[in-house]
Amino acid sequence: MTKLTKQDKIDIYNNWKNYKKSAESLSKEYKIASSVVRYLVRLLDKHGLDVLNRSYTNYSIEFKEKAIKRILYGAEPIQQIALDLALPSDGMLRNWLRKYKEDGYNVINHQKGRKPNAGQRQTDPRTSKANQKSQTEEFRAYCRERIYKKIRRLSSTKNQKPKAQEIVSAVTQLRRELHVTVSFVLKVINSKPDLPHLSRSNYYYVQGHDDKDRKNQKIMKRIKEVYEEHKHRYGYRRITAQLQREGLKINHKKVKRLMTKMHLYGIAIRRKYKYSSYRGTVGKIKANLIKRNFKSVMPNIKWYSDVTEFHLNGEKLYLSPIMDGCTQEIVSYTLSHRPVLKQVMDMLEHAYKKYPALNGLIFHTDQGWQYQKPLFQNWLKNHGITQSMSRKGNSLDDGMMEGVLWHTQKRNVLRF
Repeated sequence: MTKLTKQDKIDIYNNWKNYKKSAESLSKEYKIASSVVRYLVRLLDKHGLDVLNRSYTNYSIEFKEKAIKRILYGAEPIQQIALDLALPSDGMLRNWLRKYKEDGYNVINHQKGRKPNAGQRQTDPRTSKANQKSQTEEFRAYCRERIYKKIRRLSSTKNQKPKAQEIVSAVTQLRRELHVTVSFVLKVINSKPDLPHLSRSNYYYVQGHDDKDRKNQKIMKRIKEVYEEHKHRYGYRRITAQLQREGLKINHKKVKRLMTKMHLYGIAIRRKYKYSSYRGTVGKIKANLIKRNFKSVMPNIKWYSDVTEFHLNGEKLYLSPIMDGCTQEIVSYTLSHRPVLKQVMDMLEHAYKKYPALNGLIFHTDQGWQYQKPLFQNWLKNHGITQSMSRKGNSLDDGMMEGVLWHTQKRNVLRF
C-alpha cells in the first residue's frame, strides 16, 4: 500500500468532494484501499484540513486504555472512536486492541529508540501478575456476555432452534472478534442449559463439510446475470421461467434457495391503485332512489357526482364534477390536490350559483365519506334536494358517472 503525503490526502479529499469521484476509483489511482479513502474523507469532514498539520504523536498509556475500553465495554464502533480521537487511521486503534490482548490484557507503551538500562527499577512481578489476572477475569466476563447475547439472538430472530451451520458461523465470528479459542466459546455456550449446545468435533465437522452448492456455481452465476440484466426487478419465479426458456431443468424452489444464499431479492413494485372515497359508515347512508334509471326527460331532475384521482404532469389531482342526467352536461366541477370536504362543498356552491332553483332534484352519489358528512347532507336538505346513494359494493348503481370519470382517467384530459 502506498504511503500518502499531505498533498495526496488533500487531493483525494478535493476529488471526492468537488469532482464526485468514487472511493473505488481513488483507491486504484493512489493504490490504497477504498476503506482508507472513506476514513480520510470522514476525518477531514469532522476535523478539517488542520488535522493533517500534526506531527508524530506519542499517545500515552491512559489515552490508549480509554480508547480500548470504549471498544470492549462501551461497544462503540472502532471507526467512530478513531474519528472522535482524530487518529490518522482506524487501523492504529485495531493494532492497540490486538497488542492489548497479546500482552495479557495490559496496555504497554512501546517507546521508540534504545531500550532502558537493565539497572533501572522494575515493577514488582507479584503486583503485575495480580493486575493482569484481574484484567483477564474482567475481559472473560465481557466475552461471556457477548457470547450469550449473540447465541440467544439466533433463537429469538426465527422463534425456532437454530441450525448447526448458523451456530458454527456465530462461533467463528465470535472467536475472530474476541480473539479467543473455539474451546472457550463452546464451553461458555454449553454451560447454559437454555442455549443450543454444540460439541467441538461437530463444530469442525460442519465447518469442514463441503458446500453442497459448489456444483451450482454456473447456475448461480447465470441467476445473478439475469437478476442484473433486469435491474433487480425479477424475483425467483420470473428468473426460473427465464432459465427454463434457456433449456435448464431447474425447480423454482432451488432458484429461491440460491437467490436467498446470494442475498438477491426482487424489488417489490407497488401497483397503482384506484382512488376510493369509501371509508365505511361515517354518517347516514341514504336509500338508492335511482335504481340504475339514470336518464331523465328534463334537466335538473337527476344529478350525479363522484370524486376521482388522476395524474397530470407527474402530479396527483382530484376531480369532483356534477353531471346532469338529461343533457349529460357537466354542471360544475372542482379540482384539488387533496380529496377534502371543502372541495365537494365548493362544487355545490358553484352549481347553485348557476341553477338557484333546485327543488325536487335528486342528487345521486356513491357511499363516499364526503357524501355521508352532516354538512353535505344538511346543505342538500336546506336547498330542497333529495339525496340518493348507490348500494355498498355496487359501482354500476352510479354507472353513468363512473363511465365519464373512467374516460377522463384513460385519456388524462379534461373536456369540460
